[in-house]
Amino acid sequence: MGVLAEPARIEALAVLSGFRTEFFGCLTARADALFELAEVVLCTDGPVRALVDLSLAPEHRRGHGAMYDALNCGRIDVARLRWAMTALPLPRAADGRIVLAADVSPWLRPDAATSPDRSFCHTYGRGKNQHPMIPGWPYSFVAALETGRTSWTALLDAVRLEPGADLAAVTAAQVRGVVERLLAAGQHHDGDPPFLIVFDAGYDVPRLAFLLRDLPVEALGRTRSDRVFRRPAPSREEFFAANPLGGRLPRHGGEFGFGDSATWGKPQAETLTRTDRYGAAAASCWDRLHPRLTRRAAWLDFSDELPIISGTVIRLQVDHLPSGGDPKPIWLWWSGTNATAADLDRLWQSFLRRFDLEHTFRMLKQTLGWTAPRLRDAAAADRWTWLIIAAHTQLRLARHLRRPWERPLPARKLTPTRVRRGFRNLRQKCPLPAAVPKPGRPGPGRPPGSQNKHTASRHDVGLMLATGEAYARPAHHKKGTKPRRRA
Repeated sequence: MGVLAEPARIEALAVLSGFRTEFFGCLTARADALFELAEVVLCTDGPVRALVDLSLAPEHRRGHGAMYDALNCGRIDVARLRWAMTALPLPRAADGRIVLAADVSPWLRPDAATSPDRSFCHTYGRGKNQHPMIPGWPYSFVAALETGRTSWTALLDAVRLEPGADLAAVTAAQVRGVVERLLAAGQHHDGDPPFLIVFDAGYDVPRLAFLLRDLPVEALGRTRSDRVFRRPAPSREEFFAANPLGGRLPRHGGEFGFGDSATWGKPQAETLTRTDRYGAAAASCWDRLHPRLTRRAAWLDFSDELPIISGTVIRLQVDHLPSGGDPKPIWLWWSGTNATAADLDRLWQSFLRRFDLEHTFRMLKQTLGWTAPRLRDAAAADRWTWLIIAAHTQLRLARHLRRPWERPLPARKLTPTRVRRGFRNLRQKCPLPAAVPKPGRPGPGRPPGSQNKHTASRHDVGLMLATGEAYARPAHHKKGTKPRRRA
């Protein structure tokens, strides 16, 4: 184990054993085969390349046919598994609050014409300044973040996005479910600081804050650098003092253009922090700014008067990047107001911790083999996704593990890959609820020389709207047109 004392190691082992027993109880069909499949993902040497290779590991006592049968016909009580992961010890920030992050990671299936429910997924880093759209299954993840530089996150939920799904609505419902389970599990009490939900670019953060306004949460997300927000509307006295002839009271104040420094004015708070990776990090914030909403897109069917969603705009500028590129300012929007200098530093540092979720995605894909199987059915992909999440959770609970000859390190410095190398020895001290397979013989299969007469159905890949209509690219988004300033 790591540098923990003996009582702490025993308690950590008890938590891991309890989760393994509860995880096995969540498997309602083909439980033994599904549990051993998750076991072999944790115990196999090297990264997972294909499912059939896992059947050769000693921890998998069944044939490869039982493995595919478990993924195609097994069942997992996802609701119970979500509750089990919510009740586990979760990382917290220095002030005791739980910081959550939500992001989408795609399972690309460009050649799977027989797989249903595929949609076009955003991809990055596949060419110089190229971000092609590739068919696949996009999954939305929610995880609890830790403090400091680490590659650990606590995965709490995953939802596959249907074609044409409203990302903000799905994410809001997903985050709401996670927060409600955390409240019911006693992870948050009256008087505790609210949850901080961190989003990257691509999310409508003001809308998410409006959808989650009845929960003890704060939304923090990155916004585009060409946005234009509005200041609060002037009071009645200020308006008539500036307009003696009267007129209609405005709902919005003056503009705050991210790209126009003449509209910024004096910031409410400013900080300067020296960092090892980025040099001097200068942060500034402006209070009570809101986007001007119009009745289009998500607000088209909003029956009431469009709300004023006020928050704090944060600008972060660093001296240099580790890669040596030209650093550009990062603009953030926080759903809270009246930010102090301490809040400003806490917020932008919490946003940087969101990138730890990218390390988790890389671990899931490159080591645990989340996107390695060539599954046809989307439901089977969901089962495999939850098996990978359960496996990653066991690694997090066993993060004090080390090989006898390895140098002890604090738990926060151990990587998931190093913990996985010794999991095969640790599992001998944990419950093994999977039963021994019964002897059997394979079926006769299709007679030699006969052809398969039941061909699989082909499914087109298209971006559909939530209303069921086909997606049409707006005229102002087409190539060659001048982009307009976003309000």
